[in-house]
Amino acid sequence: MRVGLLGGSFNPVHVGHLALGRAAAEALALDRIIVIPTGNSWQKAGMKHARVDAAHRLAMVQIAIAPLESARTQGCEWVADDIEVRRAGPSYTVETLRTLRDRLGPEPALILVLGSDQLHNLATWHRWQELPDLAHIAVTQRERVRLVGLPEPVDRLVEQRGAQTLPDTPAGSVVFFQMPPIAVSATGLREQLSRGEYPDELLPPGVPEYIRQHHLYRY
Repeated sequence: MRVGLLGGSFNPVHVGHLALGRAAAEALALDRIIVIPTGNSWQKAGMKHARVDAAHRLAMVQIAIAPLESARTQGCEWVADDIEVRRAGPSYTVETLRTLRDRLGPEPALILVLGSDQLHNLATWHRWQELPDLAHIAVTQRERVRLVGLPEPVDRLVEQRGAQTLPDTPAGSVVFFQMPPIAVSATGLREQLSRGEYPDELLPPGVPEYIRQHHLYRY
């Protein structure tokens, strides 16, 4: 059983997020993708866009993945999880992984799916050194952030844990996969939405309607 974990603020969820999940499902032969919206992101505290409530971001994710789940895309089950939305206090990935490991047991492979931007920042994450003990880390190049010039601690992790293919073990490796470039930015999307623009081509079906209905991003 291979379970991909796709976390983030999803503020809002957009087509790039779904493309990342599809690419990971195909490249890593995932049986399930768990999409986990951040609750209270300690790294984004105080930012204006953080005002969008976690419950709204979770609802948008549920709308976005509903067609994927009904179609069983690539034989992979898609589910949204409110594990971080329900958590009081800051959301830390290491705590989420421990909770999921306790819930799912020791045997399934947990695969934390990251973009290259997140890999560059990995050493700033809370107790990041513990992540490979709880899950594999699967990384793809995202947007314009290249997979070169990594910070020294992260580069050392890749050197020590890097693998050509995902092994049949529950955790422990860093692997890389490819996805087609998707020209979409959450920051740019929020700017468009704040002006009352709803780029349907960048948002999953049903999400623009939800944003309009709840007057989100209109600061």
